[in-house]
Amino acid sequence: MTRAFLASTLLASTLFFAACDSAPVEITEPETTATPRHPGMVAAAHPLAVEAGLATLAKGGSAVDAAVSIQAALGLVEPQSSGLGGGAFMLVHDPETGGVWTYDGREEAPSDVDDSLFQDAEGEPVRYFDGIVSGRSTGTPGAVAMLGMAHGDYGTLPWDVLFEPVIHMAEDGFAVSPRLNSLLARMDSFGSPMSEDAEAGPLFFPNGEPVAVGTILRNPAYADTLYALQDNPRAMVEGPIAESIAAKVAEGPRPGTLSVADMARYQPVKHEALCSDYRGHRVCGARPPASGGVATQAALELLEPFDMTALGPTPEGWHIFIEASRLAYADRDAYVSAPDTMPFAVEALLDADYLSGRAALISSDAVIPAAIPGNPLGATPATDATPDNPGTSHFTVVDGDGLVVSMTTTVESAFGSQRMTNGFFLNNQLTDFSFRSVDDDGNLIPNRVGPRKRPRSSMSPTIVFAPDGDFLFTTGSPGGNSIIAYTLKTIVGILDWGLSPQAATDLPNVIARGDTVSVEKGAMDEATLEALRAMGHRIDDSRGEISGIHIIYDLGDGALTGAADPRREGMVGEASPL
Repeated sequence: MTRAFLASTLLASTLFFAACDSAPVEITEPETTATPRHPGMVAAAHPLAVEAGLATLAKGGSAVDAAVSIQAALGLVEPQSSGLGGGAFMLVHDPETGGVWTYDGREEAPSDVDDSLFQDAEGEPVRYFDGIVSGRSTGTPGAVAMLGMAHGDYGTLPWDVLFEPVIHMAEDGFAVSPRLNSLLARMDSFGSPMSEDAEAGPLFFPNGEPVAVGTILRNPAYADTLYALQDNPRAMVEGPIAESIAAKVAEGPRPGTLSVADMARYQPVKHEALCSDYRGHRVCGARPPASGGVATQAALELLEPFDMTALGPTPEGWHIFIEASRLAYADRDAYVSAPDTMPFAVEALLDADYLSGRAALISSDAVIPAAIPGNPLGATPATDATPDNPGTSHFTVVDGDGLVVSMTTTVESAFGSQRMTNGFFLNNQLTDFSFRSVDDDGNLIPNRVGPRKRPRSSMSPTIVFAPDGDFLFTTGSPGGNSIIAYTLKTIVGILDWGLSPQAATDLPNVIARGDTVSVEKGAMDEATLEALRAMGHRIDDSRGEISGIHIIYDLGDGALTGAADPRREGMVGEASPL
């Protein structure tokens, strides 16, 4: 789909809200201006985070500067999904060089762990919840150190300025949103230890009950952490805050061993993004240990032989989407991990000849009996034993100079390990490792625990370029391993089905991992569901699929539009001209 087509069907938004369970409330045509470029846009999961990003852009900050402010705000107002104590993958497109870079801020395991980290004395996996709410689940937090690295490359404002609006927000307070309240209540009903935590309990469970919607919540400890970060971008991994993290991790039950020395050794990683072509468009994502880039791009390559435009979002179109997803997920589960434990370079999973053979398994009118992994380069697949728990947040920024950021950020499960220190939650990211190290056939599982290893992630921050090479759109989502399917549907929706970014976001969430297809409850018409069942698909449409997609699309002629997922509390906002 071309910019011209989309421009003819959309009005560029000067301010575009998509609050939870509501439609956009204001769309206005942009004023005519002689400025050749747009002033910039932010799409994120909470209005206050968008405001923080726009405030930074208004001061002349870059997209990376805005990302720092947004991350700081999300950790305060959406602590269930991401925060200072977690990790992230960020894609940056540099319009001056044409380069696309991955910044890897994934958490890292302690140096003294082995593959029995989440196993009991008999070598059996512990209960997943027991793994989460333990000191063993926390890895070195990398998100802020990663942003510090990116700011060194692309920052235009001083580092300390970027935290100012969020410091005031933490000290003065913010209104508790319905989603934060509902997740606090849900965790309490599950028997979460959060209400007993020395910091989280008084803050989020005053009088023993989840803090009410609309309550003005102040977090001065969070503000103090931001003050420390103003002075040192590595304050999360060295000095007093790192000491506090290590002490919290060492508490029972099931204490962990993450040390100050482990954190001091941590370094974010920058490398070229993983890119491939789809119908003339360049699609770029993050490299392993992120699995979203390779899985999404593999699925697109599997779709390439099929005329998805002609099929559209019909039963036949969804059938092909499902089959490609199943094959891509099977390979992702079997092979993708941190690069040093993958049996081959990640590019082998995107090899055109290999994927051509995989695509030949897809029939237009029959279901693949079992979606099993292939054998790239003759590799033997292992049966993965990595649990899944949806969480995370995704945001995106484009600034007035055309610098583009697509970033997915997380503390893993809701409220991470549910342990709090210095005003923020610690991640439970190490539960993204396989709880088993060897499968039933004796094959080593690539995503097994290892010292100083980064666990596999499903995060899929994505940037797509038009056939002429110009930036076209960003996409990405939270949602555990469903992130891959959420991101894939937006790319197919925009490029193949000619949908606007918002319409692509609003499509039913369809997750085909294994032999059961999860379809978002109430989102797909019954006739399509019945047609898919008639083809042989095993459909489960009993669950809600709470994605959190955020998109920015370049309409050309100096205009942008965006989309925010109505399933969460997201918002899109356009910066004011400088």
